[in-house]
Amino acid sequence: MVACLGTIFTEAIADPGAPDAETGPFAYPADDPNAARISGLRQLKLYQAWRDAGLIELIRPGEPGGGAPLRVGILMECADPIVAPEDLAWWAEQGVIAIGLTWAMGSRYAGGNMRGAGLSSLGRELIAAMDELGVVHDASHLSPLALDELFETTDRLVIASHSNCRALVPGDDPRHLPDDAIAEIARRGGIVGINLFSLFVDGRQEPGRAPISAVADHIERVCEITGSRAHVGLGSDMDGGFPASRLPEGINLPADLVRITDELAGRGWSDADTHAFAWANWARMFGLGDVA
Repeated sequence: MVACLGTIFTEAIADPGAPDAETGPFAYPADDPNAARISGLRQLKLYQAWRDAGLIELIRPGEPGGGAPLRVGILMECADPIVAPEDLAWWAEQGVIAIGLTWAMGSRYAGGNMRGAGLSSLGRELIAAMDELGVVHDASHLSPLALDELFETTDRLVIASHSNCRALVPGDDPRHLPDDAIAEIARRGGIVGINLFSLFVDGRQEPGRAPISAVADHIERVCEITGSRAHVGLGSDMDGGFPASRLPEGINLPADLVRITDELAGRGWSDADTHAFAWANWARMFGLGDVA
């Protein structure tokens, strides 16, 4: 692995006193922006500690790497740690290169895929701030309404860092992308990162594991919709809190991800095309160059 997006993930809790309320470093009361900021800062400091130890380099889009073993771009999954849009510049200086306005349950900025609200007025302000600074918009976890409003509010690049094709997953779960959203992301030059959680690949319930062929089906559907192999990449979601037993068959560690490109090669993909899926499409989009 050469580079990846590393997440700062936070989750707003509507009722922290409820028996089933989430606890821990990522959760915070929905009405407490400063608590969200503290949660995000805890995670940022870990990335900075790894950087200071020489283990990673924080990506600056368009800048060449400095030789660290792993280059990491920070993706903020839920924007609540940004207390106000005017604070975005500070976070961008720390290495945040992409932001999803919300996680599933919603945020101060947008409705999530488990809550149907659209953008808030604060969300529209943050979108404008992101556009001014060149921070990439991430569509994963936005509600359908919020995604439509994002497309209406900005004409800039949009990615889906870890989302799949709604047409290939049983049901009509808004966590997945409809064909028209995939086409719009590609029209703007963005990429759909394929999610490897088995439930999101073929609806496989616990304890099942989706086949690698089903992952490739999502990849090829994105290519069919976009008319290109330049707008799909590995999203994985391997840091998403589910165990390896819920990854597709044969994938237990990052080293096993080659099984996906092997499947694509078996379907007639060239080495250049499998390399594009594994790395080069993301690298081109973020201005990172390429690797052999």
